[in-house]
Amino acid sequence: MSHVRSVAARFERIGAHSHIRGLGLDEKGRALPVAQGMVGQKEAREAAGIVVKMIKEGKMAGRAVFLVGPPGTGKTAIAVGIARELGPDVPFMALSGSEVYSSELKKTEVLMQAMRKAIGVRIHEFRKVYEGVVTDLEIKTTRHPYNPYQQVPSGARIALKTKKEERRLSVDAQVTMELLSKGVQVGDVIWIDAESGRVTRLGRCSDYRGEKVEGYDVEASAKVPMPDGPIVKEKEFIHTVTLHDLDEVNEARGSIFSLFFGGRETKEISPETRQYGDKLVKEWVDEGRAEIIPGVLFIDDVHMLDIEALSFLARAMESELAPILILASNRGMTTIRGTDVVSPHGLPLDLLDRLLIIKTTMYSEDEIREILKIRAREEKVDLDEKALEALVKIGVESSLRYAVQLMMPSAIIAKSNGRTKVLAEDVEKARKLFADVKQSVKHIQEYEDKLLK
Repeated sequence: MSHVRSVAARFERIGAHSHIRGLGLDEKGRALPVAQGMVGQKEAREAAGIVVKMIKEGKMAGRAVFLVGPPGTGKTAIAVGIARELGPDVPFMALSGSEVYSSELKKTEVLMQAMRKAIGVRIHEFRKVYEGVVTDLEIKTTRHPYNPYQQVPSGARIALKTKKEERRLSVDAQVTMELLSKGVQVGDVIWIDAESGRVTRLGRCSDYRGEKVEGYDVEASAKVPMPDGPIVKEKEFIHTVTLHDLDEVNEARGSIFSLFFGGRETKEISPETRQYGDKLVKEWVDEGRAEIIPGVLFIDDVHMLDIEALSFLARAMESELAPILILASNRGMTTIRGTDVVSPHGLPLDLLDRLLIIKTTMYSEDEIREILKIRAREEKVDLDEKALEALVKIGVESSLRYAVQLMMPSAIIAKSNGRTKVLAEDVEKARKLFADVKQSVKHIQEYEDKLLK
């Protein structure tokens, strides 16, 4: 059992903001002290709540949100919280300002692809399907055309049953291969797409007992009830893709290179391909077959963008198909990259005028304590009361991020000493082994004459 547990833990990945479930607001939009993984920053969270209402009412066109505050004050957490409030299937694309400078793509192309990855298209499709539990399956075979010693499927006879109807179907070799590849057997509930022949295996029927159904003590398949109604019916399929997904599909179809070699000669998407994709999406929306889901594009360290990229961003904000743009910066008065102009946060004043600016402030001691408790639960670290207070003190004196980073090393030290609970001595040992920024600077000054320059 211990081995299984260790294997499961090995694949566990806990993100820095995996604990964020929303903005932590009540029905009136007021920030709760601790809720949905959010702590403190009440004014910023309430402002973000108003932004969410504006987005849902379609009143954010041509605007963007700008989160400004010192490092480690929850700017990314608020951006994630906004995305969570908008819904579970809302696309969220995070990008750092330095990521636009790629050796393969133009910076405007990187920004455009990021924006289109943050716009979802929910496609509704009604298709004719055969649905039922398999009560009989007979595979027909024939001799392989190129190997007389090998048999290949040529078709099948399959019996499907619902609570109201039972029918036998003859299917061709393509559907038979689908049935075999999905491992369909008697007792499974399946769909067969009437147009494409694609087979979807839903699971084992929980309320069917046939002569040919073999029972197992342990089964990995999901249990589903026997379908009701007729066997032939129309089903609604909902697919959610991004505009960038559609761009890539359309670009691959239109490329001669991909036609002959199965790949793309460039990673850039042509403007004609995007225009074609936008036209298709608009037609689907007008026909009621699709709806557009504006997602969130979060650009952290936006001051890293140069004047050309910022100008492109300001223009892209006004396009018809634009995501919710959230920018963040921890800079004060600094030079706009690519110019000699000094401006607040390194952004042009005309762009700043279009932004809804939300301020974040430093966390108090009590807020740091609550955040550390949440992170300890998320990372499954059992902290002693004195160990928690030691981390709180470190968070106040150094930084919250440094205190959070020391949590897991402290747990490893405790585990090496045969304990599951982290004590204050474990935290102090971790602090000696891992330096914060102040200790790192002091170390550099001490060995300045011996370090390379």
